[in-house]
Amino acid sequence: MANNEAFSTSISNSTNGFSKANGNRDRESISMKRNFWQRRSKMEKILLACTVVLLLLVIILLAISMVHIHKTEDENFPLKSEAERKARRYYKSCMNKTRIEELGAEPLLDLLNKTGGWTVSGGFNINDWNFQRILEIQHNQYGAPSFFSWTVHPDLKNSSQNTIALYEPHLTLYTRNYYLNDTKDDKILDACLSYMTKVGVLLGGEENATNLQMRDILDFETKLAEIILPDEEKLDHNKIYEKMTVAELQEVVPFIHWTHYFNSAFKSVNRRISSSEEVVIFAREYLEKLSQLVTEYLYNPQGRLTLVNYAAWILVNSKIGSLSKPFQDASNILNVAMVGSKDKDVRWETCVSAVDGGIPFALSAMFIRETFNGESKPMAENMIDDIKKAFKENFFRMDWMDSETRELAVEKVDSLQEMIGFPEFILDPDQLDKEYEELEFSEREYFNNNLKVLQYDSRKEWKKLDLPSNRSEWMMSATTTNAYYSPSLNHFVISAGYLQPPFYDVNYPKSINFGAMGSVMGHEITHAFDNSGRLYDKNGNLNQWWKNSTAQNFEKRAQCFVDQYSSYEVLGAKLNGKLTLGENLADCGGLKVAYQQLSTAVHGATPSDEQTFRVIGPMSNSEDFAKEFNCPSKSRMNPENKCEVW
Repeated sequence: MANNEAFSTSISNSTNGFSKANGNRDRESISMKRNFWQRRSKMEKILLACTVVLLLLVIILLAISMVHIHKTEDENFPLKSEAERKARRYYKSCMNKTRIEELGAEPLLDLLNKTGGWTVSGGFNINDWNFQRILEIQHNQYGAPSFFSWTVHPDLKNSSQNTIALYEPHLTLYTRNYYLNDTKDDKILDACLSYMTKVGVLLGGEENATNLQMRDILDFETKLAEIILPDEEKLDHNKIYEKMTVAELQEVVPFIHWTHYFNSAFKSVNRRISSSEEVVIFAREYLEKLSQLVTEYLYNPQGRLTLVNYAAWILVNSKIGSLSKPFQDASNILNVAMVGSKDKDVRWETCVSAVDGGIPFALSAMFIRETFNGESKPMAENMIDDIKKAFKENFFRMDWMDSETRELAVEKVDSLQEMIGFPEFILDPDQLDKEYEELEFSEREYFNNNLKVLQYDSRKEWKKLDLPSNRSEWMMSATTTNAYYSPSLNHFVISAGYLQPPFYDVNYPKSINFGAMGSVMGHEITHAFDNSGRLYDKNGNLNQWWKNSTAQNFEKRAQCFVDQYSSYEVLGAKLNGKLTLGENLADCGGLKVAYQQLSTAVHGATPSDEQTFRVIGPMSNSEDFAKEFNCPSKSRMNPENKCEVW
């Protein structure tokens, strides 16, 4: 293969797998140079296909978004249901920038007044403030969980039933590491304080006083970060899962009245929570320490004001995206510090994303009717059957698995449910209308429309508590360019948005479809057997179904991946091989089964540093790669000791 000189002159093929796989890719098209593919070995083809999967998500997302926007804006586009008309009204409310700018901070100030207020905007009376009541309103009516979070989902040890589950909260900076690594992340903390201060000023605060109040909020959030478990300690779900009654929770975490708290939510769906109701907590240690911390603050006058402002800030921060341009400019202060660039002010993209998140299946119905080939779904299902078959065959090549665990693993693959393209109900206007019958939108009230969506989603979630879990439930829209595996439901989903060129098309050669999409399918199936997925049996229950000897063999082999990926650096920082283990195992497993199925593949694209290691890791562990590309023994892409699990 001809080399891409800008890339290949400094990095040999045996040093970096992209160098060989991507040479001259921009000069020749599939249609003009068919012999390009005929000259390629199987390994080269699969490498090119996997590169496409990893590197072209933005292209397909933009293409899908363009379809969305034209269909949503076009007044002559035929809408088949009232739900689709609601989606259009929702979209128009987002695009109504004149109205959004006219309202400015007013919608959020009104919401703050409804939820107890704070000291930043003035007019606050601590004597009118009640911690329990404010948590109930802000958490359960307006979707702003400040001190902890909770949801309803399948019980991980009895996955046929749903349960209330408690978790740690979501912090302003998402991860605890930003708060605790002071010397490295000072600029991000400084930017966060600047962002918070700017927002406070926009809401009526005086700048110097607001800066001090926001610094106090950030200091308190740092205390929360200190008691939140490190991410790697949450990977073993068995260790953090604990079931108890609400009465027992009250004894362990007494800083609020839990029965009253949950009933403030469930009364909206006519469900009463008693003290004997069972809940699952995934953060006992955090909740115990939180209870102590909050109790200390509640008995201190200044501490109470800190709690007031922190809870209000979490509410404010969750609603910034619905507000006028000055608030978006403030948000960009933090975006620049965290990711190096501002959010692009492309309004239609923002609004398409809002509709896709708020009333997703209505938008999906429009997308499916106009763009999704009816043959795409059955063909993808046939591909999955082939990938599953290859995956099961691999079990019998693994001498580190005992026979009993191997047979149970085969049963898990057989039980794995695939959901491809879109849920069928969205093409039935009556069923689609029923899905969104509780929602009504105004073209002049974007902020309030978002509140309606949030409250609708909450009620929908809470209604599940007395229902059996639904293995066929879609948790993302058909327009999303993604795939996912759910261990508690033992199903995986590949959306119609993913089953599009350049990854997949019914008119593509089998080679391209298997090369690009086949590796994705293999990736998702491998998640059922990664370091977290393997803890769940074929029914989706958290259960020790592996023999101890096989589990120990897995851990030993998985540690090889942890060590390998922890040695990689991105922008001067070492990767955390423990946190990326699940994805790394899935990358390698998906590549392996795809290679068994493929004979041709497609072009790649210039990788980013992060994406490079998503391919370099799997390639350097592949005997086939080393053989096909004649990588010298002990070179970077052909190390003496290779990692392999699946």
